[in-house]
Amino acid sequence: MMCLLCHQRYEPRLGWSDFLTVKEADVLCEQCRRSFSLIEGERCHQCDRPFSLISDSYRYGELCTDCLRWQQADEWRDVLTKNRSVYVYDEWMKDVVTRWKFRGDYALVEAFRVDVRREFFRHFSADVVLVPIPLSKKRLYDRGFNQAKALAEILSLPIADVLERVDSEKQSKKTRMERLRTVQFRLCTREWRYDQCVLIDDLYTTGSTVYHAARLLKQGGVRDVSSFTLARA
Repeated sequence: MMCLLCHQRYEPRLGWSDFLTVKEADVLCEQCRRSFSLIEGERCHQCDRPFSLISDSYRYGELCTDCLRWQQADEWRDVLTKNRSVYVYDEWMKDVVTRWKFRGDYALVEAFRVDVRREFFRHFSADVVLVPIPLSKKRLYDRGFNQAKALAEILSLPIADVLERVDSEKQSKKTRMERLRTVQFRLCTREWRYDQCVLIDDLYTTGSTVYHAARLLKQGGVRDVSSFTLARA
């Protein structure tokens, strides 16, 4: 087989138990697979940020200081139940995401399938509706696919495309106050009612994107909104 990332040929390691359970071979070689850093150990109870990657001054009990600020703001308190992520957004992950998103290598989503499914169902039930974070029309046209939708499809659960992006500027280019004040989304329809939704995106950085989306869903009648991302920066 050929590794989806390094394109080197490799022999997948399969034992008898793998054949008995009809387990599919990994699409990555062992070296590339080992390069992914799963989020493990102590982490923020709210956003899944690993405490090992921040100093003690950025920790407040079970929360990181970013989440503490979200919870201290009246308009954002309890908007998002929790975020859970799969990988640490290190240099390796940054390179992989860049290839996937910006170079149009859609097939790389298969490299995440096993880990994404395992981590999602570890934290969420199958009784939720998935809401992918949308791209602007221009970015979707340029990229050819929405990475959040691709991740959602891995999970084989109901998907509701009920959000539309109204702000196309990258959030990373804005200050925190600009991100908080910017209206990022609008609801595409009012003809839906869901009890529990999980927002799906590729990356959780400051939380601004998922908090804005979660607030809009709650205003639309959703009782409980969480988020699930491929990586946590």
